[in-house]
Amino acid sequence: MSGAPTIATLFAQRVVIGVGDMAVSNSHNTILSTYALGSCIGVIAYDPCSKCGGILHLMLPESAVSPQKALTQPAMFADTGLPLFFKALLGLRAERANLRLFVTGGASLIAGHDPFKIGERNTRTTLAFVTENQLNLIHAETGGSTSRTVHLELGTGTVNLITPNGKRQVALG
Repeated sequence: MSGAPTIATLFAQRVVIGVGDMAVSNSHNTILSTYALGSCIGVIAYDPCSKCGGILHLMLPESAVSPQKALTQPAMFADTGLPLFFKALLGLRAERANLRLFVTGGASLIAGHDPFKIGERNTRTTLAFVTENQLNLIHAETGGSTSRTVHLELGTGTVNLITPNGKRQVALG
């Protein structure tokens, strides 16, 4: 029957990652989700061999704007959150060479001229980190003017990307 839930989805545990936060897991029955990525960036990483992965929902490019906040919530910033995120994945036995990444968000949701260009700066900082660290970027969908929601199914490495224009899948597994 089309649309019927599978046994795996009936028993799946959903973990919601808020703004400026991250989560990693190696539980095959876990779905990691983050909602409404506007100017924020979602970094989705998955190791298909160990079937572990995570989502980082970063908000700003540089922690220098609030060093005290970076101490208590390092995932909020690209420069402190990205190293922490990959360290956490390696702690779950992900292999750096096996990690496959999907980067999304970085939109400009402000009508007219955006003097701060947070989405662009978040995208630039994140993609520079990925390049500098020679990480395997499978797909990037950034910019534009719409928000995005993502769900990572750890059992398969499937990312479900939802926008106001519809839903599609990106395979990281």
